[in-house]
Amino acid sequence: MTKELALADFGSFYAGGRPVRIEGQPTRDIAFTQTASLAYDPNGLYHFEQAYVQYFIPAQLAHPLPIVLLHGGGMTGAMWEQTPDGRQGWVQHFLRQGHAVYVVDNVERGRAGWAPFAQVWPEPPIIRNAEESWSLFRFGRAEDFEARRAFAGQRFPVAAFDSFIRHAVPRWLGNNDAALQGFCAVLDRVGPCLVLAHSHGGEVAYRALHARPDLVRGVIGIEPSGFSSEVVAASVAGKPFLFVYGDYLDATPLWSKLCASGAAYAEELARNGARVDTWRLADMGIAGNSHMPMMDDNSDGIAARIGAWIRGAAA
Repeated sequence: MTKELALADFGSFYAGGRPVRIEGQPTRDIAFTQTASLAYDPNGLYHFEQAYVQYFIPAQLAHPLPIVLLHGGGMTGAMWEQTPDGRQGWVQHFLRQGHAVYVVDNVERGRAGWAPFAQVWPEPPIIRNAEESWSLFRFGRAEDFEARRAFAGQRFPVAAFDSFIRHAVPRWLGNNDAALQGFCAVLDRVGPCLVLAHSHGGEVAYRALHARPDLVRGVIGIEPSGFSSEVVAASVAGKPFLFVYGDYLDATPLWSKLCASGAAYAEELARNGARVDTWRLADMGIAGNSHMPMMDDNSDGIAARIGAWIRGAAA
């Protein structure tokens, strides 16, 4: 039986960003419904590069530090809310464990909005297609995409793959600094916390750790693909760090490289006094996990393990 979930509070807020005045754009007539039209002037004052946060506070708190969930590249906070095949996501799992949970749509993603003007973000956006998701996220071999033939033992719900690719949203590759600033604004609002970051979110989280060392009390990196350029002992000493990796890590040269980079970063954290744990789930007897363990068929079990680690390492 699923434990009943009672909330003390929930809500949302925007954090960070900057006002931008657009000038020199041509005006034009537009029709935004079948019966409404007007002369549209895009010149004026806007606010861009903010983050959006939805938060949930359980009635019974079991841990003093909230968990801030940070999505990976080309995705939004929706990735934590529900699995593609309709099961509960990690938001609910960590709430039931007694954590306050903050779900971020960082700069340019989801409800954070985006800037359509080249003078704000000059490069065009990219968006991940289904074929790239299939191989990059280690659901199966690239040549098996059309047949949807997954790796043997794959735990990702492949039958729901078409629902999964709806998560993909545009991203601007030059916005890492803006993403850091937006996330730091979130941390300023949340206060001391643990950050749980996925993939590209790792770089933002580890950089934010150094930018806000008094607020980030530990980081859980779910297959992080980026890191801070340096590690400062004063920002990491005594803090807990967890690195979590799934299966099929030798499937592509990229993942071999990313795993090596993650191991090197973990070692650097440890050399500077951090308390570091690394889980390679397949080596722990938990086979078949993809790049998306929060969506795999054992997602609840992995969330429970992470919760137990938090209670032990981040008490």
